[in-house]
Amino acid sequence: MEALEGTVGHVLVGVGRAHRNRAAEALARIGLYVGQEWILLRLRAQEGMTPSELAESCAVEGPTISKALRRMERAGLVERHEDPTDARVSRVYLTDKGTARCRVVDEIWSDLEQRTVANLSAEERILLRRLLLQVQRDLE
Repeated sequence: MEALEGTVGHVLVGVGRAHRNRAAEALARIGLYVGQEWILLRLRAQEGMTPSELAESCAVEGPTISKALRRMERAGLVERHEDPTDARVSRVYLTDKGTARCRVVDEIWSDLEQRTVANLSAEERILLRRLLLQVQRDLE
C-alpha cells in the first residue's frame, strides 16, 4: 500500500474525490445530485434530446439516466414529451425551474473552479489543464 501512496494515480484519485465531494456539497444545497447538473447543462445546450442521447452525451448507462430523469421530473426540473413524429420516442425538455437551476449550476462550477486553482498561477493552470488532458487521452 505504501508504494501506491506516492503514485500519480493515487494523487489523481484523491484530487478527483475531493473535487467530487465539494461539487456534491454545493449541488446538494440546491437539491441536485452529482451528475444531474450535466443533464441540465446538456439540455440547455440542446433541448429535446432523447434519454439515450442524454446518456451518451453524459457518458453514463441507460438505467443511470433513467433514474436521474425520474428524480429530476419529480423535482420539476425536466419534463418528457412524446416525439411528434414517433410515439415510441420521448424527448426531454427543461422546465422554467430547470432553466433557472442551470444559472445556479454555472455559479457553483465557477466557484468550484476558482477554489480548485486558487493557488496556481495562470501559467500553472494552463500547464495543469494540458497535462490532465494528456493523461485523459492516454487512459482512453
